[in-house]
Amino acid sequence: MRAETIARLEQSMSALGTAAMTSMDQRLPWFRALSAENRSWLGLVAQAGVAAFVDWVKHPERNRPAVAGEVFGTAPRELARAVSLQQAVEMVRTIVDAVESRVDELAAPGGEAELMQAVLRYTREIAFATAQVYARSAEARGAWDARLEALVVDSLVRGEIDESLPSWASALNWSPAPVTVIAGNAGGGEPEGLVDELRLVARRARFDLLAGVHGHRLVVVLGGTGDPMPIARQLAVRFGSGPVVVGQCAKDLESAVESASAALAGLRSAPAWPDAPRPVLASDLLPERALDGDEGARAQLIEQVYGPLQRGGAALLDTVTTYLEHGNSLEATARMLFIHPNTVRYRLRRATELTSFNPSNGRGGFALWLAIVYGRLANNRT
Repeated sequence: MRAETIARLEQSMSALGTAAMTSMDQRLPWFRALSAENRSWLGLVAQAGVAAFVDWVKHPERNRPAVAGEVFGTAPRELARAVSLQQAVEMVRTIVDAVESRVDELAAPGGEAELMQAVLRYTREIAFATAQVYARSAEARGAWDARLEALVVDSLVRGEIDESLPSWASALNWSPAPVTVIAGNAGGGEPEGLVDELRLVARRARFDLLAGVHGHRLVVVLGGTGDPMPIARQLAVRFGSGPVVVGQCAKDLESAVESASAALAGLRSAPAWPDAPRPVLASDLLPERALDGDEGARAQLIEQVYGPLQRGGAALLDTVTTYLEHGNSLEATARMLFIHPNTVRYRLRRATELTSFNPSNGRGGFALWLAIVYGRLANNRT
């Protein structure tokens, strides 16, 4: 580079930086919308870029300019979050245009071509350095997000809601919405690839998703409005072999502990129902969960099944009990209670309405019978 060109560049460094800032303010709406602090930082980046260019052309012995440290090292790491990669590319293009437009007046007579060549080469280095900065930022962000995701899922699995959970969820851009926890076997694949695949499926259905592998178990936290079962069916095919259990819907992430507990308890007890659908609701596994020692399922059977039957009157409870004891026979039940079979039918329909379990159905009768047994035991203890 000619000495006169270098001298002109040194004299114009401040003017070039100012011209670059003016051009960004005129051409980039997002730049005008930034805070004063971030605009100031970008101004420093622009000035540092011009200074690094001049320093490079002054030292031809350097094969490549040290762009990443000299230019982007002036700005805080948080700036990469305020300015997207696309915006950074627009900013670099604007600055380069501002410099290229003044090549004729900056270069010594006859040195325009060599100055333009130097600008183009420097632009290439700036482009590579920009990509490198954002790639490192994305890697760091991804690693941090993975740690936060693991903390959230682990908190729900352990049943201990940490006071930092809302801030963790906020950092993960978790939207406030109903939450459902799904549990199943992880299979033998790579956990990171599996979670990415699950997240893609959920995103297509407009659901948020967090996931974690705990031993052989894969736990998925699904957030979004609407029925979670359709998306749960899509996710189930990505789980390993064995049952996939869907917990009850919780109003938000902080109250999803019960959903996680139900899903995990259902996963433990699901082998007792080999013909269970896949996925299966944890509420459909209440009998198996209760027999497996799940106190929550036992309390749910007492409160939501035995309680309504008891409040429905002694006649209703006696009819259901007698019907189950006599092999689901309407005639035998009617004879034992000295009532008409139609009365038995009416009371059984009433029991179904109150409990959502049909006594005439095999699993419905199983759940009702267990609820009655647990209810009687609970009454005896009190």
